[in-house]
Amino acid sequence: MTEKTHHRLRLGVNVDHVATVRQARGGDNPDPVRAAILAAEAGADGITAHLREDRRHISDDDIARLSKALKIPLNLEMAATDEMAAIALKHLPHAACIVPEKREERTTEGGIDAAGQHNRLTSIVAALGAARIRVSMFIEPDKRQLDASKLLGAPVVELHTGAYANASPAERENLLAKIREAAAYGESIGLEIHAGHGLTYDNVKAIAAIPQIRELNIGHFLMGEAMFVGLESSIRTMRQLMDEARA
Repeated sequence: MTEKTHHRLRLGVNVDHVATVRQARGGDNPDPVRAAILAAEAGADGITAHLREDRRHISDDDIARLSKALKIPLNLEMAATDEMAAIALKHLPHAACIVPEKREERTTEGGIDAAGQHNRLTSIVAALGAARIRVSMFIEPDKRQLDASKLLGAPVVELHTGAYANASPAERENLLAKIREAAAYGESIGLEIHAGHGLTYDNVKAIAAIPQIRELNIGHFLMGEAMFVGLESSIRTMRQLMDEARA
């Protein structure tokens, strides 16, 4: 392993689904900001929150409160719209991850088409970058999408690991090879590589062992596990598995 790719793997904890539980009956509880602070204390390196256009979980007020409360970086997941760009420019999170969004989907179902939507994305990526927000593109592990992200001027890509996470054992090795190849290629063209979606205790190690990946963003599984063992325990176990894979 070269010096360039030997580094501690960061863990970004997504708190969206604390807000999902809150929204199930309205009111103030449970509070995703409280979860974010606990996650930081448990070893999270950053907090991710997706402000969806339909506001089905994280709210505008959550983003405002997270921006004020956090001492670790906030990564705002957002659709590529003028409304979301304006919110990002108002709150100035450390990072903004541009994701595709369809109203009817339960969760983000795949990567954004950075190549096919180049013209629409260019001005948004430029505006965020000019405000010193680190832009990442949530993309499929595909050379064309990596090249398009680089052309857009985004310094970071987050490789979508959902297909790998949901694959049968027979398919999983091929999908893992695609992620490995994409991570190596992306780093070779100067991109910082992150990954996420569908990662659990059972499947995280193979992804965490890919040396070019700098950060994993994990939410749904950690929040579900926290119902049984507590948030601190779920995050510490994930952190331990990531460190073991990297060692």
